[in-house]
Amino acid sequence: MVSFTFFLGFAGAIVSVLGSSGSPQLSRRVLHEHRRSPPIGWTLHKRADPDATLPLSIALVQPNLHNLESYLLDIADPDSPNYGKHWTPAQIAETFRPSKESVDVVHSWLMSDGVDPARIELSDNGQYVRVNVSVSEAERLLATEYYVYQEDASSTNHLACGSGYHLPEHVSRHVDVVTPTIHLGRLTASVISSSQGSTRVHARDVRRTSQRMQPPPLSAKPQDSSGGCSTFVTLDCIRELYSFDYTVGGKGNIGVVELGSENYNGKDMDTFFKSYVPDLVGQRPKMISIDGGAENMGQTNGNLIGESNMDFMLVMGLLDNKVPVYQYQIGNNGWFDELLAAFDKQYCSDAGLTGDSSCGGTMITNVISVSYGSGEDEPSKFLVRTCNEIGKLSLGGTTFVVSSGDNGPTAIGGQCMGSDGTPVDGNGNFLPGWPVTCPYITAVGATQMQPGKSTSDPESASIYFGSGGGFSNVFPRPSWQDRMVSSYLSRSAPNYGANVYNRSGRGYPDVSANGAYTVIVSDGSISESGGTSAAAPIFASMIVAVNDARIAAGKSPVGWINPALYSSTFANVFNDITIGSAPGCGTNGFSAVPGWDPVTGLGTVNFKLLLSRFMALP
Repeated sequence: MVSFTFFLGFAGAIVSVLGSSGSPQLSRRVLHEHRRSPPIGWTLHKRADPDATLPLSIALVQPNLHNLESYLLDIADPDSPNYGKHWTPAQIAETFRPSKESVDVVHSWLMSDGVDPARIELSDNGQYVRVNVSVSEAERLLATEYYVYQEDASSTNHLACGSGYHLPEHVSRHVDVVTPTIHLGRLTASVISSSQGSTRVHARDVRRTSQRMQPPPLSAKPQDSSGGCSTFVTLDCIRELYSFDYTVGGKGNIGVVELGSENYNGKDMDTFFKSYVPDLVGQRPKMISIDGGAENMGQTNGNLIGESNMDFMLVMGLLDNKVPVYQYQIGNNGWFDELLAAFDKQYCSDAGLTGDSSCGGTMITNVISVSYGSGEDEPSKFLVRTCNEIGKLSLGGTTFVVSSGDNGPTAIGGQCMGSDGTPVDGNGNFLPGWPVTCPYITAVGATQMQPGKSTSDPESASIYFGSGGGFSNVFPRPSWQDRMVSSYLSRSAPNYGANVYNRSGRGYPDVSANGAYTVIVSDGSISESGGTSAAAPIFASMIVAVNDARIAAGKSPVGWINPALYSSTFANVFNDITIGSAPGCGTNGFSAVPGWDPVTGLGTVNFKLLLSRFMALP
């Protein structure tokens, strides 16, 4: 355990600052954010150079965020007269623009602490105050100490505070987060592959991540297709399972997120399409580069093509490429921040994209499918700000679909939460995933067909890995979920200690789809893959088809769908999953039971019923 020394004397000190009126105010410093220890995979390397330049970005508090959920419910609740009336980007920007008071208070504080006003900038959208300072100046301003942290596997360096930082109390009320400060992180892709003989765990060189994990392989070699859909899940099997018999007409679109060097193999795509969708041979997703993301269709490394191959084979295969499919390729070790910043210029400073060509200028699709995730162990202010940004983008009519993870109630590689609030291996309290705990995301768990059964028989929760699910420690249970989750807690929840999981938190996943024995092509050979990484693009494809039908009928895309899915209007849409469980952290975890559960959510969908319910809405 690394021991840190801090300027704790600042925490209770009384400092003189200038208010917006120019008159002196006395304000003690308060702890604004903190982190107990570096995330797993990061090690303190050395003290930061005090003369190094630090581009400090101060994100101001946004007004009306307390109304964000009500704004969204007004356009997403199926009983609302304003259902489907999404906001324009201008409406969203104006509603959440920080106040002049916030700008003035932060500006005055910086000047009173010795920063030359010529160095202080306000972003064009009024969301951020930016100032280039030396490390020593930043340490004085924030009452903290900066260190260089190193990612263990890649030796990537990142500058961050040791544990926490402080702001004058009257300033803290006007500031959301300050970066760079305490934020480090990690990431995993939820994908399993039968082409490997053992579990593969390797590090990913990304700014907020350090690991990419894959659950145990389904088998040493692909199953023979003579076993039917229970051992060889093709596109036709998926269509049969969910009554997904729909001819797409070309309306709407979808974006699929890929990271770093992960990219599909073009020859593999054609081999797959030749076997299952011949009309798609030669077709490719439309590339959109974010923060330096690059196309590389020729690579053959299984660790780098498995996720992307599966994503695009499923999405393009199920939609027959009749709607535009975009590839959001995030480069430069980026992750969710870079994606959100690419859509919303107001968010660019959080992602370190200020001035980048992809900052705020990227087209946002109607549906976004993400098969990557991490643990909910980042600082809560950062998680809440990111979730709010997702909600703001959802106001514009986008549906975010994210895989729930492959480790049951635990995070990356089975990480649990220790008694001190830090991730640990083995036993411990449950550690929820991220970003799936954000209520503005539709989290998708994984099911599988029971051995020897047909597509008309009930599925079970995935057997070969624990479908990710549980309860958030940061986000409270939303009202639209309360009835079903409360029913689960009162009737079926395991009797663990109160500290094991947060019974009042947002429950996930929301829905599920098949995630075992998924047929793909990898490095020229037919292979079986899966995980919630397969489930998310399958469900996302069905939402694209719903949008296609609605837009063709002169209606809007569905946007944020969670309140509708949990409403009585959609009560008979789901195939309830009552078989299986997802163990973790030395416990039996959670079990699939009648109704909603934290293994398979509401269940899988009957697409025909799903479509009819959404088509009946305005």
